[in-house]
Amino acid sequence: MNAPQHAGLAAGRWAQMSLLQQLGNVGGEVSRAARWEGKDPAQRDRAVVRALELLDLTLADPRWARRLKELARARELLCDAWLGGLEYRTRLSDMDRYFFQFALAARR
Repeated sequence: MNAPQHAGLAAGRWAQMSLLQQLGNVGGEVSRAARWEGKDPAQRDRAVVRALELLDLTLADPRWARRLKELARARELLCDAWLGGLEYRTRLSDMDRYFFQFALAARR
Protein backbone atom coordinates (compact mmCIF):
# COMPACT_ATOMS: atom_id res chain seq x y z
CA MET A 1 0.00 0.00 0.00
CA ASN A 2 1.19 3.50 -0.77
CA ALA A 3 2.04 6.07 1.88
CA PRO A 4 -0.83 8.38 2.81
CA GLN A 5 -1.08 11.49 0.66
CA HIS A 6 -2.31 13.44 3.68
CA ALA A 7 0.19 12.23 6.27
CA GLY A 8 -0.24 15.26 8.52
CA LEU A 9 -3.98 14.82 8.63
CA ALA A 10 -3.72 11.08 9.15
CA ALA A 11 -1.36 11.72 12.09
CA GLY A 12 -4.10 13.41 14.07
CA ARG A 13 -5.03 16.80 12.66
CA TRP A 14 -8.06 15.25 10.96
CA ALA A 15 -9.56 14.32 14.32
CA GLN A 16 -9.49 17.99 15.35
CA MET A 17 -11.79 19.02 12.49
CA SER A 18 -15.56 19.10 12.56
CA LEU A 19 -17.55 16.80 10.28
CA LEU A 20 -18.36 19.77 8.03
CA GLN A 21 -14.67 20.62 7.73
CA GLN A 22 -13.73 17.01 7.03
CA LEU A 23 -16.34 16.57 4.31
CA GLY A 24 -15.53 19.99 2.90
CA ASN A 25 -11.92 18.86 2.49
CA VAL A 26 -13.07 15.65 0.82
CA GLY A 27 -15.08 17.90 -1.48
CA GLY A 28 -11.97 19.83 -2.44
CA GLU A 29 -10.42 16.66 -3.82
CA VAL A 30 -13.68 15.63 -5.49
CA SER A 31 -13.83 19.06 -7.13
CA ARG A 32 -10.30 18.58 -8.48
CA ALA A 33 -11.27 15.16 -9.81
CA ALA A 34 -14.37 16.58 -11.51
CA ARG A 35 -12.29 19.32 -13.16
CA TRP A 36 -9.87 16.72 -14.56
CA GLU A 37 -12.68 14.47 -15.82
CA GLY A 38 -12.29 14.06 -19.58
CA LYS A 39 -9.02 16.01 -19.61
CA ASP A 40 -6.41 13.97 -17.75
CA PRO A 41 -7.46 10.58 -16.37
CA ALA A 42 -4.28 10.21 -14.32
CA GLN A 43 -4.84 13.54 -12.54
CA ARG A 44 -8.49 12.64 -12.00
CA ASP A 45 -7.54 9.27 -10.53
CA ARG A 46 -5.01 10.82 -8.14
CA ALA A 47 -7.59 13.31 -6.90
CA VAL A 48 -10.17 10.56 -6.35
CA VAL A 49 -7.64 8.45 -4.44
CA ARG A 50 -6.90 11.45 -2.20
CA ALA A 51 -10.64 12.02 -1.68
CA LEU A 52 -11.14 8.38 -0.76
CA GLU A 53 -8.23 8.55 1.67
CA LEU A 54 -9.82 11.54 3.41
CA LEU A 55 -13.22 9.88 3.40
CA ASP A 56 -11.68 6.79 4.97
CA LEU A 57 -10.19 8.97 7.73
CA THR A 58 -13.68 10.37 8.32
CA LEU A 59 -15.16 6.88 8.42
CA ALA A 60 -12.54 5.88 11.01
CA ASP A 61 -13.33 8.88 13.24
CA PRO A 62 -15.28 7.50 16.23
CA ARG A 63 -17.19 10.78 16.65
CA TRP A 64 -19.21 9.99 13.54
CA ALA A 65 -20.18 6.42 14.45
CA ARG A 66 -23.88 7.30 14.12
CA ARG A 67 -23.29 8.57 10.59
CA LEU A 68 -21.39 5.60 9.23
CA LYS A 69 -24.20 4.54 6.92
CA GLU A 70 -24.36 7.91 5.14
CA LEU A 71 -20.58 8.24 5.02
CA ALA A 72 -20.16 4.74 3.63
CA ARG A 73 -22.86 5.43 1.03
CA ALA A 74 -21.07 8.62 -0.02
CA ARG A 75 -17.89 6.58 -0.45
CA GLU A 76 -19.77 3.98 -2.48
CA LEU A 77 -21.26 6.65 -4.76
CA LEU A 78 -17.88 8.34 -5.19
CA CYS A 79 -16.40 5.01 -6.29
CA ASP A 80 -19.32 4.49 -8.65
CA ALA A 81 -18.74 7.92 -10.20
CA TRP A 82 -15.03 7.21 -10.55
CA LEU A 83 -15.74 3.93 -12.33
CA GLY A 84 -18.14 5.52 -14.79
CA GLY A 85 -21.45 5.41 -12.91
CA LEU A 86 -22.24 1.89 -14.00
CA GLU A 87 -24.16 0.91 -10.86
CA TYR A 88 -25.96 4.10 -9.78
CA ARG A 89 -25.30 6.43 -12.74
CA THR A 90 -23.38 8.75 -10.44
CA ARG A 91 -21.06 11.34 -11.97
CA LEU A 92 -18.17 13.17 -10.37
CA SER A 93 -20.06 16.42 -10.95
CA ASP A 94 -22.91 15.00 -8.81
CA MET A 95 -20.49 14.20 -6.01
CA ASP A 96 -18.89 17.63 -6.36
CA ARG A 97 -22.28 19.28 -5.77
CA TYR A 98 -22.93 17.01 -2.77
CA PHE A 99 -19.62 17.74 -1.04
CA PHE A 100 -19.64 21.45 -1.96
CA GLN A 101 -22.54 21.97 0.45
CA PHE A 102 -20.34 20.83 3.34
CA ALA A 103 -17.58 23.24 2.35
CA LEU A 104 -20.11 26.09 2.30
CA ALA A 105 -21.53 25.12 5.68
CA ALA A 106 -18.04 24.81 7.21
CA ARG A 107 -17.23 28.40 6.19
CA ARG A 108 -20.24 29.80 8.08
